[in-house]
Parts: sequence; C-alpha cells; structure tokens
Amino acid sequence: MRHLKSGRKFDRSASSRRAMFRNLAANLILHERIETTDAKAKELRRVAEKLVTKATRLGKVAFTPQAELTPADKAKRLHATRLVGSFISRFGAKTLPGGEIEKVDLVEKVFTDLARRFEGRPGGFTRIVKLGPRKGDGAHMALIEWVVKPATPAAPAGTETATATV
Repeated sequence: MRHLKSGRKFDRSASSRRAMFRNLAANLILHERIETTDAKAKELRRVAEKLVTKATRLGKVAFTPQAELTPADKAKRLHATRLVGSFISRFGAKTLPGGEIEKVDLVEKVFTDLARRFEGRPGGFTRIVKLGPRKGDGAHMALIEWVVKPATPAAPAGTETATATV
C-alpha cells in the first residue's frame, strides 16, 4: 500500500525533484504559461497554487505599498514573502522580443500582480491544457497557465480591433 506517499517521484531524488519544481514554478510565475509534460504540470499545479495562496490570504496587504502598512501588516507581509522566497528564487530573467534581458523580481510579482489578480478567488488559479504527444518520445504534453489573464492596456481611441467569427 502507498499510504501517505502522495505526489509523483519522477525517478528523482527528493532534492532533485524539489529543484525541478522550484524552477518550474519560477518559470510559470515569470512567463505566465509554460509547456511541460502532463504529469509535471499536474504536480506543478499543487506547488504553484500554494505559493499564490500564501499571497492571496493576506488580502489587500499583499499589494499595498509598504509605506501605507501598519507595523503588524508589515510583519505579516514580511513573513509571507520570506516563505515564498524560500521556495522560489528571488529574481528571474526574461528575454524581450528585441533581445534585451529583463530582470523580474518573482517574489514581488507573486504579491503585487498575482495576489491582486486572484483577489477573492477561493482557489483554482491554474489551468492545464493537454497538447498531445511529444514528437521525440511520445510523452503527453500539456500547457499550464494562470486562469485569469493580466489586464491588457486599452486600445488607443479611433482604432478598431478585428473580431473573428467562426
């Protein structure tokens, strides 16, 4: 029997498995969607949703500027940021279309962007879309992404957006 042994092992040691999920979670936060195997996506969902839950449970404290917080709220936010920061790396590098590299504070993105985006949502922050088998080895591939898309800036006045009808 396999009682109290939840989670897939992926034929890796515990430290290697933890490192893999730290990197996958950091990439999901940085890029907002990643393509990986179906099994890894299902396990990553458990990890990523716990990180976002730590931020959303703070409520408005998570994304309020530091200067406007009470000392008790500062302590709560500091504790939560240290918990999230102990799992994912602090900074991530994102390559922009022009070839420039942008340095992103991942922990701050969880608290300012994702906590605001998922405020009031009780859970289910990620979506897994199955893509089919990988060409090389036939592994089942999936796309994991955040459910709520980031707010896009409004189109300038006078421009129309084309809508496709099917």
